[in-house]
Amino acid sequence: MKWEIIHRTQYAYAGPVRDSFNEARLQPFSDEWQTVDHFLLKILPAARLRHHHDFYSNVVHHFEITEPHTSLLVESHLRVTTKARPALADDAAPWPLARIGEAAQESRIFEFLQDSRYVDMSPETWRLALDATAGIADTWQAARAVMGFIHGQFKYESNSTSVHTHMRDVLREQRGVCQDFAHVMIGMCRALKIPALYVSGYLATEAASATHAWVEVLIPGLGWRALDPTHNCQTDETYVKIAVGRDYADVPPLTGNYKGTTNRQMQVQVNIQAIG
Repeated sequence: MKWEIIHRTQYAYAGPVRDSFNEARLQPFSDEWQTVDHFLLKILPAARLRHHHDFYSNVVHHFEITEPHTSLLVESHLRVTTKARPALADDAAPWPLARIGEAAQESRIFEFLQDSRYVDMSPETWRLALDATAGIADTWQAARAVMGFIHGQFKYESNSTSVHTHMRDVLREQRGVCQDFAHVMIGMCRALKIPALYVSGYLATEAASATHAWVEVLIPGLGWRALDPTHNCQTDETYVKIAVGRDYADVPPLTGNYKGTTNRQMQVQVNIQAIG
């Protein structure tokens, strides 16, 4: 499928601010399952854009605005072609959970088996993971069981958390949004020694959300496979992947700092349209 996506972030400051230094992770990378046909990033006040690839191969644009300003607009225009990755069968059992330690032999896996800023593997997380996967002997089936547990036990509630909410708070409150469900699933999978990473992107059927979040788990012999605990499903061609990392801290769409008032308002708008 072909999608056109406009992602607009607007800041309004109560007074002039200056020396604004920012990073944007809004440009997806092309791979076997998605191709970026066009990408344009617009900044107002106008600023020179530079970019690099971070440790996880995400495209990072950075810009600075030194002169005083009272508003900031960051707007990306994206056209992308996606195709569905063949789904694994519901009863597939490609790799024994008892042998999941062998996954650590893959390159650059270590950080996806450890605690990270919003994810930890506390005894409570480990206990939940064991309960959710009791009697399951396969890695893929274990990951699916964790996903189903989160979908069934946690309540989706808009605005119930923030981007800085830690998974331990989500476990306590039993509610959250897609980002929180991804963090809990990552923690539970890592507690089982299943490598798991955080994915930031768009779900084309949810134009009201700024971004969506899901999880990829490493299945030896098959590679990284995507699961969405918010919807209890494997991803398909309606998912557009922007960036990956250990958790949300590695992939925020926009981060930065500036000098001036902390009194500001932010509005985010995403428009997604199928174009073919």
